[in-house]
Amino acid sequence: MAIPVVDPARYAEQLEAKRQRITRDFARFAPPLLEVFASPPSHYRQRCEFRLWHEGDDLFYAMFEVDRKDPKHKTVVRLDDYPVASRQINALMPRLLDALRDNDLLRRRLFQVEFLTTLSGEALVTLIYHRRLDEAWEAEARALEQALGIMVIGRARKQRRVLTRDHVWERLAVDGNELLYQQMENSFTQPNAEICRSMLSWARDVTRGSQDGDLVELYCGNGNFTVALAGNFRRVLATEISRTSVASARVNLAANVIHNAGVWRMSAEEFSQALNGEKGGRRVAEMGLDDYAFSTVLVDPPRSGLDDKSCRQLGDYSRIVYISCNPETLAMNLETLTPSHDIRRFALFDQFPWTPHCECGVVLERRD
Repeated sequence: MAIPVVDPARYAEQLEAKRQRITRDFARFAPPLLEVFASPPSHYRQRCEFRLWHEGDDLFYAMFEVDRKDPKHKTVVRLDDYPVASRQINALMPRLLDALRDNDLLRRRLFQVEFLTTLSGEALVTLIYHRRLDEAWEAEARALEQALGIMVIGRARKQRRVLTRDHVWERLAVDGNELLYQQMENSFTQPNAEICRSMLSWARDVTRGSQDGDLVELYCGNGNFTVALAGNFRRVLATEISRTSVASARVNLAANVIHNAGVWRMSAEEFSQALNGEKGGRRVAEMGLDDYAFSTVLVDPPRSGLDDKSCRQLGDYSRIVYISCNPETLAMNLETLTPSHDIRRFALFDQFPWTPHCECGVVLERRD
């Protein structure tokens, strides 16, 4: 892993390089003009994890720089601050070290620290140990919560101690609405909150005027898009394989008083089989697939993209909204989709500045 070097004065230059690369790599699909959504040039990540390095009495945060010529060789890099992380994380980093340094109960065999923060000001810190955590540890950790104004979770092998909550509540202002999201510790959430707001606003815009149709969403996670898009459709059916994410998505629908959407625990492959009548059972019957008139499908798959069968099945939908964290697998899937669908909107979301990674959004509509 290369640790990002943040230089806000050069942000426009690095974003332009990404725009040129994505435009060039997707030119063969004849997309419309690329829409580009910029990130804050620094302090954009709301969650980070660090190794905690012990040198005698001293403690410091560390990451590892991998030697490209010899991937097995890693160099420990000391981090006294981290411009990639939110300002709240940067403010907490030295305060947490000061609290840990002289507290043997809290620092002993502590090897990793994870921060989860929100734009709305909440902070959850997970301390991960190579030893069992007892009541004495919990008493000190509760005092740490009070001193720093944070929530703390302790983790060790086969052990998880939640002192206050195992989640934070994020509030995102999107198109004049405040969307409320439960974000669980140790579960995927969009790391760049400002870019997440841009993605949600863009997805709402490209699906506007769809109230007569239904949306099916694959890989819905904690309901990030489900919550934002429910008002654009008659009904929404969302699927996700992670049990924790499904539970969070249902909590988020309730928190936002959304009644026209349901979330089901099912993989994209299983859902494809259910639509084809290849998979039945009580769970599929409860989904009531015959009651839906799906006009749009939204997919936000992992970096591996969609498998061939799921990708081919997308061709059954009039409109496809594809959110991708990997342009390479997106291009592979577009080879399957563009013979029947035209690209109507194309976007670049700079989710990870100062890295080569790009997040893309594509809207495809089926040709008559």
